[in-house]
Amino acid sequence: MRFIENVDTAAPLSVIGLGTWQFGSREWGYGGGYDDGEAGRIVARARELGVTVYDTAELYGFGRSETILGRALAATGGTAGLTVASKIFPVFPVASVVRRHGLASAKRLGIPTMDLYQVHQPNPVVRDGTTMRGMRQLRDLGVVRDVGVSNYSLSRWRVAEERLGSRVLSNQVQFSLVHRNPLDDGMLRWAEQTGHLVIAWSPLAQGLLSGRYDRENRPTNGIRSANPLFLPENIDAATPLIDTLREVAAAHGATPSQIALAWVVHPPNVIAIPGASSVAQVESNVAAADIRLGDDEYAALTAAAEAFRPITGARAVPKMISARRNR
Repeated sequence: MRFIENVDTAAPLSVIGLGTWQFGSREWGYGGGYDDGEAGRIVARARELGVTVYDTAELYGFGRSETILGRALAATGGTAGLTVASKIFPVFPVASVVRRHGLASAKRLGIPTMDLYQVHQPNPVVRDGTTMRGMRQLRDLGVVRDVGVSNYSLSRWRVAEERLGSRVLSNQVQFSLVHRNPLDDGMLRWAEQTGHLVIAWSPLAQGLLSGRYDRENRPTNGIRSANPLFLPENIDAATPLIDTLREVAAAHGATPSQIALAWVVHPPNVIAIPGASSVAQVESNVAAADIRLGDDEYAALTAAAEAFRPITGARAVPKMISARRNR
């Protein structure tokens, strides 16, 4: 395992973490057996492989993800040396609500202190002053060690830090070869220069970058079935990018998924938190931490990604409806 080098935290931060949205969440379609057995085995194996970052949220399974993760961590040695992160879903994130929800998340996790507590989304009405006041209160109570945000722009991240009056350690954002905004808007550069973290959610674009899918083999259930990236036209358009991933993977004796993860964690101060449907998948994800891309490989992947222009937003709606009818 490789670790973040220039960020001051209580525990070492593995560049590959474990995202646990799928724990307890019906939308992934994994079934009850996954929650009752495989989730615990995934956590145990991740720990054996050196993963130190575990991310959940109160929204995931309406708290069930926190409960499942907390039990799995307790059963495999506790949380010493780990970073356990959760998030508040900010429907009305005034200070008193932040404090109450933070205490509830820590209770579900079964831990006295969350290493990282994040605002899941920027609230368009409630500004960050009152939200960060609640975070300060949780930190003063010892319930929260570090504060983070999620899905914030760089400018609002910096404002949140001003309102907190101290470091807002991280911003968890969508970042992959398909979603490159943190690379393009200066966020990664700022994080590296200032000792902050970017945490990449969906670093494999929900599996599109694995190369498993084609026009005739698309996801038909679960959350992926509602993702416009899996429209036949988009899968076709992604072919040059997938081919580039395969070429680089062959040079490293790796898989396209591993190369896609290696691209995400190639810049400093980035942690990827892919989920895992099985122990084998968590093993594959962790192996990506040891892949070092050459500058030419990184540039080739970036160029192929920039050439991929998927149909998204309003333009994708009629095509999604048509695709569902044709299944």
